[in-house]
Amino acid sequence: MSKLVRNHIPDLFGGTSRPLNPAEFRSALCAKLGEEVGEYLESGEVLELADVLEVVYTLAKLDGVGREELEAMRAQKAEERGGFAARLWWEAPST
Repeated sequence: MSKLVRNHIPDLFGGTSRPLNPAEFRSALCAKLGEEVGEYLESGEVLELADVLEVVYTLAKLDGVGREELEAMRAQKAEERGGFAARLWWEAPST
C-alpha cells in the first residue's frame, strides 16, 4: 500500500518513503482529505476531525494561507452567511 502519511510514520512502522514533488503532493493531499473525511463519516469519532484539519491546514498553506488567516476567512464567512447552529434544512423555491 502506498499513500501520503504523516512525517513520523515511516520511523514508527518502517517501509520506504520519498518526498513528493509539488503536483504529486497537492494531489495526494486532496486524496487524503477524502480519506480522512470518509474515516470521520464512518466512525463518527471527533479525533478523525483533527486529521481532517491537519490536511486542510496543509492545503491552505500550499495556497499561501496560514491557520490564522484561514480562521479569519471562516469567521468572516460565518458573519456574512451565518454558521450551522440553527440546524436549518433549506428547500429552494420552485421556479
